[in-house]
Amino acid sequence: MLWKRLGFHQMGQIQKYLRINFLKLQKINAEKWFKNEFYSSNNNSGQIRKKQNNSKIKIGYYSADFRNHAMGHLLANLFELHDRSKFEIFGFYFGPDVNDDIFKRISNSFDKFVNVSLKTDVEIASLSREYNIDIAVDLMGYTRENRFQIFVEKCAPIQVNYLGYPGTLGAECIDYIIADKVLIPKESQKYFSEKIVYMPNSYQANDSKKKISEKNFTREELDLPKNGFVFCCFNARNKILPKTFDVWMNILRRTKNSVIWLLESSEIGSKNLKKEATSRGMNPNRIVFAKPLPLDKHLARHKTADLFLDTFPYNAHTTCSDSLRVGIPVLTLQGESFASRVSSSLLNAVGLNELITHSSKEYEDKAVDFFNNLQSLKNIKKKLEINIDTKPLFNTKLFTKHIEQAYLEMQNKYNENKKPENIEIK
Repeated sequence: MLWKRLGFHQMGQIQKYLRINFLKLQKINAEKWFKNEFYSSNNNSGQIRKKQNNSKIKIGYYSADFRNHAMGHLLANLFELHDRSKFEIFGFYFGPDVNDDIFKRISNSFDKFVNVSLKTDVEIASLSREYNIDIAVDLMGYTRENRFQIFVEKCAPIQVNYLGYPGTLGAECIDYIIADKVLIPKESQKYFSEKIVYMPNSYQANDSKKKISEKNFTREELDLPKNGFVFCCFNARNKILPKTFDVWMNILRRTKNSVIWLLESSEIGSKNLKKEATSRGMNPNRIVFAKPLPLDKHLARHKTADLFLDTFPYNAHTTCSDSLRVGIPVLTLQGESFASRVSSSLLNAVGLNELITHSSKEYEDKAVDFFNNLQSLKNIKKKLEINIDTKPLFNTKLFTKHIEQAYLEMQNKYNENKKPENIEIK
């Protein structure tokens, strides 16, 4: 076997090796992707002046997701709350031609909003320079519809990786990544090409104005058992790996009067998951699928569930904060990568660290314990209900203050001719 040829005499040894080096492998992969996919045009956009001499710091946000998208829902309130006495806020949009409510809200929240969808990357970088953008915030990284070449062209003196891509970009053109101490512990800093901006709570912006429908759903109308226990997971289907599904089936096997409630993304996908359940000896009817609904109603129907089961190694991100917002606890399995620590970051910021597990067995056992001890689950829900209003996760004003402090520190270091270095916001 390959692992024996590599000199590992026990499977545990190679697993330990892979765990230790996983972040390193991610960084190497990002660096190779950057090198292979992007090119330098020798900054054809022109020269960036060393000091912009702007009366206010000009922040440029770049995204294709200023619309009815998870990113749009998270960021809308942040854009509205920026301190206009210190900052001028620019939005550069290169997404599809839409006019939904989130797009309208976001486009109206910027001091200047520019649809650059028809412009080339060089043209967008050049336009950014014309506006004298001080700090350019890439909200996409290497996600779908990204325009990362804009940042290769150096559209601003300071360039930041934030929120859209959960990991390092492996690119010298990006100065900072916005994170927190749960996402990137000190020992993991070396696996990021960017300098780390440590937010004091969670890195994730949230919208304090997010609407939740007042409709009271019944389990019956959602095809859920009236008296049974409902585990749920509303993560994207591609986050459900076989190992996670195995653990979920073990949980159902140990909790006889329960179901797991998932989003229905396609008829074929739902049939395949039921088929996988059957192959594991599980009644496929114990998987229930939720039809698509508008976000406010989708949030409201969460309340009929008992416990959200997170995916691993790619955690819930927006779906985690959405579940917590409506009072449904999220049980997560923490890993080493950025993407496998996001739910832990959110739980930490809402004061529910007891829902963070560190092994598949602990995750499985804790889910079963909540099924067997409903009072314990009730206590967690009561704690969450209080913490939603008292802990920092959903305090957008506080988050805005902290990220603005980060921008000020970045700008001050630049003005003093200092190289980027890790920043800790307190």
